[in-house]
Amino acid sequence: MAGPSSGLRVDHAVSSGTFSLDGETFDVDNNIWVVGDDSECVVIDAPHSVDDILAVVGDRRIRAIVCTHAHDDHVRVAPALRERANDGSGAPILLHPDDRPLWELTHGGPDAVDGHLWDVDLSDGMKIDVAGTTLTVLHTPGHAPGAVCLHAPDLGCVFTGDTLFQGGPGATGRSFSDLPTLEASISAKLFALPDDTVVHTGHGDDTTIGAERAHLGD
Repeated sequence: MAGPSSGLRVDHAVSSGTFSLDGETFDVDNNIWVVGDDSECVVIDAPHSVDDILAVVGDRRIRAIVCTHAHDDHVRVAPALRERANDGSGAPILLHPDDRPLWELTHGGPDAVDGHLWDVDLSDGMKIDVAGTTLTVLHTPGHAPGAVCLHAPDLGCVFTGDTLFQGGPGATGRSFSDLPTLEASISAKLFALPDDTVVHTGHGDDTTIGAERAHLGD
């Protein structure tokens, strides 16, 4: 396999909207992460605005739209982005199948009127290739049953969605979440990474694996 592209990079923006679950709605700012080079990229999560995402992508080819989990603030515009990607030729949506109940809260199922499903199931250890590098899928349930993180060793970072933030684990206490499961996922999958691995989160500022290991006393 050829080495990573010399232009390999992570691009970032913030998109604002809402998160709704269990009958409550909150205003939220979501990070948009795009990994690639000057010609192709992978989009991580599809929050509130297709235009916000495409502004980061530019004229690059989108290889995949990878969803870290299926809360509505991370997948709301995934089907619309799929349709508009690559000048309308489309790009596949990737999601862990354990998050289907959450996905269907936003987009319905195959039997629903105007229902949409994703295209490719994510699984633990799966490799996603882009721009000469590889993202490795880490299944990290707890915040959501199908939550995943994406480890990019060539870039020295991991994209954690809402699994791990600066200061600790993601939120639990709502439907489909469980704190002991989340803590076990972080310990087994994320704390196995080097301490200097940069953590790109679904909301808020970056941190490192080492900093969060210290916070959580692992």
